[in-house]
Amino acid sequence: MATIKFGTSGWREIIARDFTFDNVQLATQAIADYLNAELKNPASSIAGRQPVIILGHDTRFLGRHFSLAAAEVLAANGITPLLCDRDTPTPVIAHTIRQRKAIGGINMTASHNPAEYQGLKFSTYNGAPATPDVTKQIEANILKLQAANWSFKGVQFGTYTCKTINPLPDYFKQINKLVDFAAIKKAKLKVAVDISYGTAHGYLDVLLEKAAAKVTMFHNELNPLFGGHHPEPNAEGMADAAKFVRSGKAQIGLGTDGDADRFGIVDKDGTWLTPNQILALALYHLKKNRGWTGAVVRTVPTSHQVDAVAALLGVKVHETPVGFKYIGALMESEPIIVGGEESGGLSVKGHVPEKDGILACLLMAELVATEKKSLGRILSDLSKKTGEFYSDRINISFSPEKKDALLAKLGSGLTAIGKFKVEQFITTDGFKFLLPNHEWVAFRASGTEPLIRCYLEAKSKANLKKLDAACRQLLAV
Repeated sequence: MATIKFGTSGWREIIARDFTFDNVQLATQAIADYLNAELKNPASSIAGRQPVIILGHDTRFLGRHFSLAAAEVLAANGITPLLCDRDTPTPVIAHTIRQRKAIGGINMTASHNPAEYQGLKFSTYNGAPATPDVTKQIEANILKLQAANWSFKGVQFGTYTCKTINPLPDYFKQINKLVDFAAIKKAKLKVAVDISYGTAHGYLDVLLEKAAAKVTMFHNELNPLFGGHHPEPNAEGMADAAKFVRSGKAQIGLGTDGDADRFGIVDKDGTWLTPNQILALALYHLKKNRGWTGAVVRTVPTSHQVDAVAALLGVKVHETPVGFKYIGALMESEPIIVGGEESGGLSVKGHVPEKDGILACLLMAELVATEKKSLGRILSDLSKKTGEFYSDRINISFSPEKKDALLAKLGSGLTAIGKFKVEQFITTDGFKFLLPNHEWVAFRASGTEPLIRCYLEAKSKANLKKLDAACRQLLAV
């Protein structure tokens, strides 16, 4: 029997090996059992709602077919499935769940994973990724179904039909409330847009074009193999757009991953800016230029440059474990100007508690248009007040035995990292060691690979190099 586990952002496996139609039906039945139990619970947030669920998929192999397989199971359980009429960005699905007051959503996406992967992501009634307490109940339901040898007899795969919806108009209305398109229109921006062969086509480009931007698209055709690369808007993935910007044909490069929940930004000189820097810029812009109020939330391994900008602006900072479900939960409970993480996720006040790469890109275009400066220039001006921040991440592979031994060693606490004294030990998620002068390192085990991720931040390039060497020596077990 397959082991179906929900990780940081859903269940992901290799197509045809573990991600099969039978397993999708099994996972969907477990979700249906969870939802029907909640509907009967008077204390539940979905009690009394119509049993409607939003279904969607990205541009990967068999996305629509897997969605239809899930739809058939849901219908058999008395839950009405509404399927998005085309490949759809994750943030659009999240907004549609909220806008239609659905009891949840199932999105077939493996986000930025390689092409051989497919995924199933369950979102709750508020559009947020399901929290661990919810996914544990779903996993328990899966085990019960497996123990009972559950199976589903449906129609031939790909032939089931259900009602479809077009979520684009309502999402556009939402984005128009959050972005100053008048500023973008006035600036007459030239923009390079790279959507990683993903779902942002017809969304990011059209929104920019409506604001009179001249848009040049990259990797916007349908290609489930993603050109042989990960569909990720990192420096490598956005190299073509960066070259175009560097040639002077565009003022900024904007990118999204396969399901458009992550962003990538290229500055006027062709430099790819880190998500850490973009989160700091988003906070700066929304507080200073838009006058928004509230706090900021970031994950444990996200740069303290955010904290420095927050201090400059008089904004409170929250720190959460890795995973946007934790950020989203906080955004639902109190006013948060912006929430984000170093892996390229961001959302803002008044929006969905889910990553939105389309919105992040538009906000950076708005910032450039508003201040009439490059993002690098704005960062440089901020750094004169906050000091420089240099961040990096290294991944170290281990056998399971060595990995467990090292985690035990780190978990016992350290007095120093190389020559750097440890001033505070934080265990919110993994192991984070605060060092003098606002420098730090953090270690976190991957939940899907035999890896330990080491996050570093220093106030100078020299210290970053020293921290890198010290951490590699520490991990050499």
